Amino acid sequence: MATFQKQCDIYQGYNYKKDKQTPIGFITSIKVGDTTLTVDQTCKDPMSPADDLKVVAVLSGVLWELGVTDALYFSGQISITNKQAVQLLTYTDLTKVDVSCKFTIYDYDPVQKAYFKCLLGTDDAELTGLLEKNGEDLNLSVADDARGKSSRPRTTRFRSASSPSPRPRRSRSRPRSPRRSSRPGV
Repeated sequence: MATFQKQCDIYQGYNYKKDKQTPIGFITSIKVGDTTLTVDQTCKDPMSPADDLKVVAVLSGVLWELGVTDALYFSGQISITNKQAVQLLTYTDLTKVDVSCKFTIYDYDPVQKAYFKCLLGTDDAELTGLLEKNGEDLNLSVADDARGKSSRPRTTRFRSASSPSPRPRRSRSRPRSPRRSSRPGV
């Protein structure tokens, strides 16, 4: 099955160099439920490097399986303020899982010697959808450490307010020792 997949260059997204021609991607606006992430980063527009582009995220990758109802998967860098807002979403009850966003992925055409938009939401209208679910888990994750590395994706459980799901129990790594009585001779 055909897919659209691009590995975007984060460094080129933040520090545009006209002599480097690698794919670049940005999310220019995004709202999850009632939470709108702040447009708080400034990058250069690859199609017009003299102009600044205000963005929410600089992307490191995008994947789409080309179906009308297939999910779009983004990975990228967001500010600390937005990271905290997304982490708050993962720790709270997400009853509203609707998403609206604007994004653009750029690639370089070596014949025309210019960047072009190879995948874009829509220029003026926002793309709307829902967070994807895998079983009871929603696919919304945040890296665990300052280097942007995550040992495993963090997901949040979708729970209704009236019936929270039980907490998982930790398994013991060693067997329990037999119980001893405090009375002598027993």
